[in-house]
Amino acid sequence: MAPKFGTSGLRGLVVELTPELVAAHVAAFIAACPTGTGLFVGRDLRPSSPRIAADVIAAGRACGLAVTDCGALSTPALALAAMRAGAGAVMVTGSHIPADRNGLKFYLPSGEISKADEAAILAALSTPGAPSGAEGPLATAPHAGAEYVARYGAAFGPDALAGLRLGLYEHSSVARDLLAELLTALGAEVVRLARSETFIPVDTEAVAPETRADLKAWCAAQGLDAVLSTDGDADRPLLTDATGLVVPGDVLGVLSARALGAEVICTPVSSNAMVAEIPEFRALHLTKIGSPFVIAAMEAALAADPSAKVVGFEANGGFLLGFEAKAPAGPLPALMTRDAVLPIVAPLVAARAAGQSLAAAVAALPARFTAADRLTEMPTEASAAFLASLRAEAATRAAFLAPLGQETALDNTDGLRISLEGGRVVHLRPSGNAPEFRVYVEAETREDAQELLNMAMAMVTRALAAC
Repeated sequence: MAPKFGTSGLRGLVVELTPELVAAHVAAFIAACPTGTGLFVGRDLRPSSPRIAADVIAAGRACGLAVTDCGALSTPALALAAMRAGAGAVMVTGSHIPADRNGLKFYLPSGEISKADEAAILAALSTPGAPSGAEGPLATAPHAGAEYVARYGAAFGPDALAGLRLGLYEHSSVARDLLAELLTALGAEVVRLARSETFIPVDTEAVAPETRADLKAWCAAQGLDAVLSTDGDADRPLLTDATGLVVPGDVLGVLSARALGAEVICTPVSSNAMVAEIPEFRALHLTKIGSPFVIAAMEAALAADPSAKVVGFEANGGFLLGFEAKAPAGPLPALMTRDAVLPIVAPLVAARAAGQSLAAAVAALPARFTAADRLTEMPTEASAAFLASLRAEAATRAAFLAPLGQETALDNTDGLRISLEGGRVVHLRPSGNAPEFRVYVEAETREDAQELLNMAMAMVTRALAAC
């Protein structure tokens, strides 16, 4: 399948992300979108990223832009550096998907591109512009990572995490060294775990069983208060409590939003429904899955009320700050791009300040529990045919759902979100980034959610095998 735009950027097989294809998309981005003072370029740690980043840099310079090579850097750190410089940016990353795939994330000087910008880029592909004639200059940004760390140090202070012993699951996250530096700067004792020089595709929304076992073992063996990590490009967080139990990303979003004083929440329909039960949140906007849709909802909320204390987050944990928040040590400026650090730091700092564990902070929230998993290497055509059959015929849907319960409501906002008797939810959706099929569930107990997920995954596996 040829590279295409998904829920967050252009994605495709590495062998298909040729220098010519990369150059064409970068040139189309420059032709269709504002880039301000130039182009910042960053990359993750997968083996193909240095080559693709070099292709991006060459294409930007060929268009006459001043290009800043930021090297290996997390996506939110790149976005912050580019926005401060008034420049556009391209991040070379496949995020959480396997190393045989990669991608490009495009940023305007104001932040992530929108779906309208994606359409403009695709339109510009068919009408390539003439070469600029003058190659743009090349610079580096050696302090971009340090500026990102300083953002959180200034907001939370040197004692924000004092007394906490935190495990850092490093794997192949591009932010592993920045995270160690940041956590230490906030006063934590950091135990670095399982660094890998081979790329590991960590999906924070569907954590592998063997990884969950490792997280629990590390907590027990090392006496940790939590283990934390990110996906490959560090725009999605992973955080556990002291027992190694993973705190879902949308729960981290709720805890972070409350800690920062947010009042308007923008989040996809796949997020935990308990967000609607938080009294401090005066407005809730549910969107399709993907940061461009969350950002569009945030921008609409800010257009209606520029003073709105608006944030966005997803079930994968990526958190977007739409206003200048008051943090314990100082102001925390808005950053309208998906970030992994804030939904790790804010809940830990808030729990410590309240004199409670992270597990206790989670337990105090309304009792709704989510779980998610995915089927990999699932052709898009099979996924589409399966969902179409369920959507079209109530009888077909009822027969499929019979082992799980009776349908009480249906939501077609993104994929198929089915409410069942007893307050349970099953949400079926093809991934927008890879040939995968995702299953989300929700229930009133953690055990029921896991049982529901296991049953739904088995049923979906059988159904898709028959398509």
